[in-house]
Amino acid sequence: MSKRTAIIDIGSNSARLVIFEKTSRYGFHLICEQKSKVRIGEAAYEKEGYLQPIGIKRAYFTLKSFLHTIDKYQANKTLCIATSALRDAPNGKEFVQWIQKELGLSIKVIDGNKEAKYGGIAAVNLLPISEGISIDIGGGSSDMTLIKHGYIVDTYSLDLGTVRLKELFFDKGVNPSEINEKAKAYIQHELEKLPEHFRHTLAIGIGGTARTLSKGIMKQVAYPLDKLHAFTYNVSEHRSYLDAIPLSSAKNLKRFGLKKNRYDTIREGTLIFNEILSHIGTETVISSAAGVREGVYLEQLLKKDNLKFPSRINPSVTSILDRFQPLVNIQKNQKTKRKLASNLYTVLQQDINDNKQYEKELLWAVKLSSIGQTLTVYRSHQHAFYIAMQELNHGFTHEEILLISFLLRMNEKELLNKPLFTHYKPLLPEKSTLLWLSFIYTLTVLLQEASNNAGITFTYTNKTLRIISDKPLYLAKEKVKALEKPIPFAIIIEDESTLPKNKKLGI
Repeated sequence: MSKRTAIIDIGSNSARLVIFEKTSRYGFHLICEQKSKVRIGEAAYEKEGYLQPIGIKRAYFTLKSFLHTIDKYQANKTLCIATSALRDAPNGKEFVQWIQKELGLSIKVIDGNKEAKYGGIAAVNLLPISEGISIDIGGGSSDMTLIKHGYIVDTYSLDLGTVRLKELFFDKGVNPSEINEKAKAYIQHELEKLPEHFRHTLAIGIGGTARTLSKGIMKQVAYPLDKLHAFTYNVSEHRSYLDAIPLSSAKNLKRFGLKKNRYDTIREGTLIFNEILSHIGTETVISSAAGVREGVYLEQLLKKDNLKFPSRINPSVTSILDRFQPLVNIQKNQKTKRKLASNLYTVLQQDINDNKQYEKELLWAVKLSSIGQTLTVYRSHQHAFYIAMQELNHGFTHEEILLISFLLRMNEKELLNKPLFTHYKPLLPEKSTLLWLSFIYTLTVLLQEASNNAGITFTYTNKTLRIISDKPLYLAKEKVKALEKPIPFAIIIEDESTLPKNKKLGI
């Protein structure tokens, strides 16, 4: 696959450009994103679907600008797709041919089911979910994917879009209640076409409407983490908020904490979203910052893997290690560190007593422990924290992201950063658990850095932790002695200098 791949998505409301850079077989990251509110379908729905000159002109200049950006970033491959506005337009084919002639850009017009599939590919690979229904509300259609056991089992596209509803209903009256009733009837009539098996308690919100609503809810509840992807909320808890938006006048939308650039279609989009959630029996919504564009990219990246990352692969972790892991941190050291952490977590269970509930997050943190050193060895733990907070996105819940990042922030001088803990407390484990995890992480990293791949085992009895090594741990002894502990207990190191010559490890 190309080193840099540009993807252009022409929707009814907006056109977007993203450029992904591939860092390894399964590693990639976003290096450019641009958007223009093209509204290519403006005024089309009242004129038998024909694209009008005002939208065509905006689309042309937007695509021309995108191509300049693609050239600047030296992308090796460009993929351009178009959705409902062009596939519905009788003159859509002429527009595609004209753009090809004028700009040399090949546009692939995809149907609603293909659009839904791309959203589903992004959801199953980049969110911590294995089941649910993805909902992508665009300007002209709402595209849905049914996901079970981590795979796409069905797709469906409804002729429900924000621009379509705006022009058919919201632009024709001043009484919000009357508009809503007429629009609701239209939406419900269209929803009758949705197959009966499209029912699930979890909805995956893809696209501008769902993202805007999630950001509004995050603002309403003062959510501590500024990260949209994987943000989850209970529908019943925010029902009054969601119901009030479609009934609002355009002037009063500011009271909902929504971005101004979404005012023109958010009432229509929210009404569609509410009706779909009710129809399919949704209780919980998980937000996705990834959608059709990521799906297009992943279809190329994962075409030999049945469109799924292997179970052992997390694309965010892979990309971080590709870009930030020091050369000295070879694979053998990685495995040794993770084994040390797991063993230490096991022997300390008599006091922790959490059934190793957070082992997965602990081992991810250990795997990423050296990433801050790529920038500088000074305050490397702080650099690691910020890298993880920004780049650790795909396949993790917010709670997992915060715990991994929090552990990376620790060093031998502190087990708990109080300001960070206070700020993120609602999403972190309880304090006593966090202290134990921080201790295990810090001691593991400290021992590995000082041991030169020694064979190390642990025992923990009578409030005494024994660290037994077949090689010297001289450099670690002073640091271990000064290491803060979650509770009072002794630490004894038995290494090459203290073990009898004939004593074997573990005996």
